[in-house]
Amino acid sequence: MSVPLPTLFVSHGAPTWALEPGRAGARLAELAARLPRPRAVLMVSAHWETDRPSVSGARAPQTIHDFFGFPRALHSLRYGAPGAPALAERVADCLGRSGMPTRIETHRGLDHGAWVPLMHLYPAADIPVTQLSVMVSGGPDRHWAMGRALAPLRDEGVLIIGSGSVTHNLREFRRVPEDSAEEPYVAEFREWVAAHLDAAGHEALRAYRSRAPHAVRAHPTEEHFLPLFVALGAAEDGRRHERLHSGVSYGVIGMDSYLFAAESLDPAA
Repeated sequence: MSVPLPTLFVSHGAPTWALEPGRAGARLAELAARLPRPRAVLMVSAHWETDRPSVSGARAPQTIHDFFGFPRALHSLRYGAPGAPALAERVADCLGRSGMPTRIETHRGLDHGAWVPLMHLYPAADIPVTQLSVMVSGGPDRHWAMGRALAPLRDEGVLIIGSGSVTHNLREFRRVPEDSAEEPYVAEFREWVAAHLDAAGHEALRAYRSRAPHAVRAHPTEEHFLPLFVALGAAEDGRRHERLHSGVSYGVIGMDSYLFAAESLDPAA
């Protein structure tokens, strides 16, 4: 491979995105068509929270339907990609060498933060995939460090994807219709994030809790924003980036997705 693979942050939205790909899903399909085919995928999902890093070593990961109150059709969906136990061992080694002891969970499947975006990116489910947790109290700096430790995987044909949401307020989500207009605070926060990526303002991003407008309202809890920092850290500062999609669902769930690369965004370069 001429250049390391880029990294990716995906806002996965509500589980119904699996049934209604829209423009966000189409953008992932377009991305898959222009990237080199990865040897394996490492998904960092907001929906697996642990006290320390944990990685799935399952050979045939189950599709976890970790939601309720959504259409029955969602529960019949399966993403049958093979697991990547060798990659899980490599992840544990990279993190362990960086002072982050990591558990390998041999029976952990793929939650919807992993399999929903993968259905749009690699619908054939023929690329091995494993999943890495986020830490409940790790914070942006710790997850940035995780990304740094995992950066060598990009040279080994591993596509590292952080899956969360650029804004995520579940209390507000549950009381608004899907076609609601974007809340002003959501627009302000999304554009603050975009501006600091444009300016390579990653120090400010890591301090977003005190520096970004409406940060606590945009993320009452941090788990959906933390995968962004793993993707950024693994991209070795992500000095080049591409905003793949910009949008909002239910008025409060930011659907922005980004591609990061330390060098060129053109895999053929």
